[in-house]
Amino acid sequence: MPYIDEALLNDQDELGRKDSRGTLRALASAGAQVREALTLGHDAGIERLAQQDRPRSVLVAAIGGSAIVADVLELLAEPGSPVPVQARRNLPLPGWVGPLDLVVAVSLSGRAPGPLAVAAEAARRGASLLTVGADESPLAEVCRRARGIHVGTGQTARASSRTALWTLLTPVLVGAGHLGLLDAPERSLEAVADRLDERAEDFRPSSEAFINPAKLLAVQLAETVPVVLGDGSLSGVAAARASSMLARTARIPALCGELPDAASGIVACFDGPFTGIAGRRPGTYDNARIRLGDIDTSAWEPHHFAEPEGELMERARGPESGRDIFADPYLDGPTPPQLGLLMLRDAEPEQPDEASADSERLTEAVLTTARDAGVKVMEVRAGPGDQVVRLADHMAMVDFTATYLAIGLGLDPSVSPHVADLRDRTS
Repeated sequence: MPYIDEALLNDQDELGRKDSRGTLRALASAGAQVREALTLGHDAGIERLAQQDRPRSVLVAAIGGSAIVADVLELLAEPGSPVPVQARRNLPLPGWVGPLDLVVAVSLSGRAPGPLAVAAEAARRGASLLTVGADESPLAEVCRRARGIHVGTGQTARASSRTALWTLLTPVLVGAGHLGLLDAPERSLEAVADRLDERAEDFRPSSEAFINPAKLLAVQLAETVPVVLGDGSLSGVAAARASSMLARTARIPALCGELPDAASGIVACFDGPFTGIAGRRPGTYDNARIRLGDIDTSAWEPHHFAEPEGELMERARGPESGRDIFADPYLDGPTPPQLGLLMLRDAEPEQPDEASADSERLTEAVLTTARDAGVKVMEVRAGPGDQVVRLADHMAMVDFTATYLAIGLGLDPSVSPHVADLRDRTS
């Protein structure tokens, strides 16, 4: 099982040495990224989109750490957009894309093959272009030749596209707002910047692990097989981001999903080998009684074996741990890692309705089922605010958590030798 060094998370000098490319510093710049991107968008003339005819459809091309931009735009535009919004990672460009459509291509370097190829093909077909990426890059050149709008990425410190989310996302939201696809006034994005600044302060490296929410969550996740679940569409996008960041930054694979669609698939995992006592449902204690050996069980009442929360359940598991404290590693084999459920929850609605009540009941049912099965449950609830502000809340939490988890495990969050090998072998 992985071991996280909590002392390492409180050592600022060691945090700096492990974080060779300043991932934590880049994440802390998220609020500044939003403000800088607003200025760069104005400088690029992004307001011109409001003067154009509304496109027949919008296609967003982004890959890797930038791919979340398409997911966020789909999330925010879906409820009220008068035109469809779709994501595309690479060629082929759909046959229906033409002069009536808008293609948005996003790449921090401006050289990612997928978005670059999509933008070039869209320009050849006469589609309108909005691109976000480095100035003086191939993507910027394609956009200029097509007389589209290119927004540069500025100078705000960042390590990679994973830590430049708001540099890439902000111009896309502003552009979509000018087209009438979503309601994203600048005041909302300024509120996003303020919330991101608040979270950067909460999650700062100098904050001790016992009061830093991101460090605490990293420690809780460290010795689990994590599953990340969102309680709705907004937190579902955040769950996908968490899965990506845990894999790419902390090198820990994590299943993700959103309610209500993923309920049965996630809950089915509670029957597996990573929960309860070797995967058995609470209440079936045949092997547990054998392992208890010379402990006299004759005085125990039948309900101790039938009730999930009975005395035997607590004695066999250990309180709220889901682990068998009587397991013998020599006779029973090594203890498998425990399943961990990270539930990302949206802010409580100001005016609850029937739909929100149904969602709340389902979420609580999943959490209760998880606890009964011996799953380690962690919950994170977004703070109040506009939809994009609440999303920013979750994004900041999962980004910092994945980074602290990587460092606590002795890994550099921004450098992967195997990714470097892959690039060498495919270049």
